[in-house]
Amino acid sequence: MDTPSDICPQNTRRKFAAMVGVYFVGTLNDNFCRQCVMLLAVAWGLAHMQSYITVLFTVPFIIFAAYAGFLADRFSKRSVVIGVKLVSFVAYILGIIGFYLNSWAIILVTVFILGFQAAVFSPAINGIIPELYPPAYVVTANGIIAAAVNIAILLGIAGAGLVLDIKGTVCDVSLGMFLAAAVGLSVAFITFVISFFVPKFPAASPDARFPRQGPWDSVITLAQTSSDSLLANSIFAKAFFWFAASLQILVINPLGLTQFGLTKTMTSVLIVIELVGVGLGSLLAPLIAKGEKWYRALAPSGVVMAIAMFAVTAVPYLPSFTHKPVVIAALAVLGIAGGIFCIPVTSFVQVRPAPQIKGKMIASSNFADFIGILLSGAVFYVFNLLNIMPSNCFAIAAILTLAVACWLLISLREKNQNAY
Repeated sequence: MDTPSDICPQNTRRKFAAMVGVYFVGTLNDNFCRQCVMLLAVAWGLAHMQSYITVLFTVPFIIFAAYAGFLADRFSKRSVVIGVKLVSFVAYILGIIGFYLNSWAIILVTVFILGFQAAVFSPAINGIIPELYPPAYVVTANGIIAAAVNIAILLGIAGAGLVLDIKGTVCDVSLGMFLAAAVGLSVAFITFVISFFVPKFPAASPDARFPRQGPWDSVITLAQTSSDSLLANSIFAKAFFWFAASLQILVINPLGLTQFGLTKTMTSVLIVIELVGVGLGSLLAPLIAKGEKWYRALAPSGVVMAIAMFAVTAVPYLPSFTHKPVVIAALAVLGIAGGIFCIPVTSFVQVRPAPQIKGKMIASSNFADFIGILLSGAVFYVFNLLNIMPSNCFAIAAILTLAVACWLLISLREKNQNAY
């Protein structure tokens, strides 16, 4: 079993590569299979199933956050990673059975299980990073992982459509569906195998208390961060980022299709551009938000995010030939600033807590993130109810982002404590 002191640089790179690998391949497969399910639901005239799929994959991050944190602290995080990837492999088998029997009940149960394994996986794998690397390198490690995850999301979503569109049949089953099932199951097995190469450290808190109150334990954990204002601010900033990012994704579809009359492909490209920007920003974050005063990068990057959102709002008032390039440029800048904003706070949430509560704190932060994501859905619903133009929705989001940036500038101005 490894300890931080006896991992040599070469060993560290190999172990980190295994972590990136299990993160990348698992994320790619989850997005590939979830997009396959959504596309098939729409193709079969069951578009409403997309809402059920989204909710069932998201809710476990809220319901099981406290338990995920407990597992990450009580047991070796590597053991938890291996366990959830085994659960994921079994879930894919269940999903294939669901499609074979044409049972949406089984398919939706599969989606819920995949959400559960993702919720448990997150605090375990993210908690290993500060055990593997010194605090000063955690931002860089997170930047690399975030860039890899964004690429995995894009490949997974794009690959789903490409595979399902393959013509032909196998044993009276669409060749596209057959290949999608084969790819999903094969990649799930590969992810399970890679998980054995993730570095192993002793359990951080063998005597950790089981969270009997479930989600309420996550609320209590978040409330306890009030004694550490820098940590509390970081958790709030991270949750706001996910709220804003989720809201933008929801608004971009009507922005492209309805307001600007773009094709479905071009509208999807807008989302891809923003995600690529987030990946680039994640790689830039270690260069910009470094040292003890890393948090000073939050307010400026938040202001840049707000300016980019206002640029999208201004597009309808510009000459029509500038609409597409301005939107593309604005979303690219928005993504880059978002990556620079998100990676430092994500890293701080991993590093700051004491080792014995690190998993619990990361899981509680995930809980706050997904509350923000669910809240973005409610806000988008209100936007639709009030018939607010998509470009004006960006203006409202920009005002909120600017307010948060100003608040961060004021609240962090007097911070003199060592971040790590």
